[in-house]
Amino acid sequence: MSNSADFPTGPGHSSSAPGRRRRWRPVRVLTAGVFALAGLLFMTSFNTAKGTNIRTDDSLLKLSDLIQERSRENKDLDESNSSLRGEVESLARRDNPASKADDARLAALERNAGTEKLRGDAVSVTLTDAPPNARAKLPGYPEPQPNDLVIHQQDLQAVVNALWQGGAEGIKVMDQRLISTSAVRCVGNTLILQGRVYSPPYKVTAVGDPGRLKRALAASPEIQNYMLYVNAYGLGWKVEGDGAVTLPGYSGTVNLHYAKPLE
Repeated sequence: MSNSADFPTGPGHSSSAPGRRRRWRPVRVLTAGVFALAGLLFMTSFNTAKGTNIRTDDSLLKLSDLIQERSRENKDLDESNSSLRGEVESLARRDNPASKADDARLAALERNAGTEKLRGDAVSVTLTDAPPNARAKLPGYPEPQPNDLVIHQQDLQAVVNALWQGGAEGIKVMDQRLISTSAVRCVGNTLILQGRVYSPPYKVTAVGDPGRLKRALAASPEIQNYMLYVNAYGLGWKVEGDGAVTLPGYSGTVNLHYAKPLE
């Protein structure tokens, strides 16, 4: 039996002659497949990273910068909206003068809606995270988990709800006035309020009877639970009488956004 196909072609022999086709060995096929797969992976990684170091936190930093930029833009838009709304109201009053009774009713509605400035005696509450290396300060308490050392959404909501319960005439969180549609939301360790982002410490200011406001804070079961973490792990808590302060009027949009059924 001839096995000439296993040897190189000699002089005078044609490499294209019948029976002279080169046979691929399984090992060679497997090696070629591995190199092809490796090349595909390299190209996919390059296209994903676009030539950058995908092991860095640059993308996270860029996202944080974008959030802060959008927050500043929203603040500027709120201020612009407030100014334009004031001009529109001024022109409306000039072209359609109202009676004193109408003006009084409108002023009462604006005051209740929170769109006008409010001045009066105030109480402020400041909450802040515990030190990241905090340990249990009281016997019998377990060592804290990361979630035990940060301010949560329910903590801020408990303060706001207690102040309303205590008869607050108006409330400001950080530098923004709350209205009936305001939502206090936390994502991670940041507060998102009406399109703007804040980091702790968080300050809540309420205008009303200082004694009644402080009693409402002390009586809140949710705040009493929060105080356990204040005493055990060092979460920040400070209640102060601020004297007479002026709360800003709400300057954002008052349009309601809600889901609609598909037809």
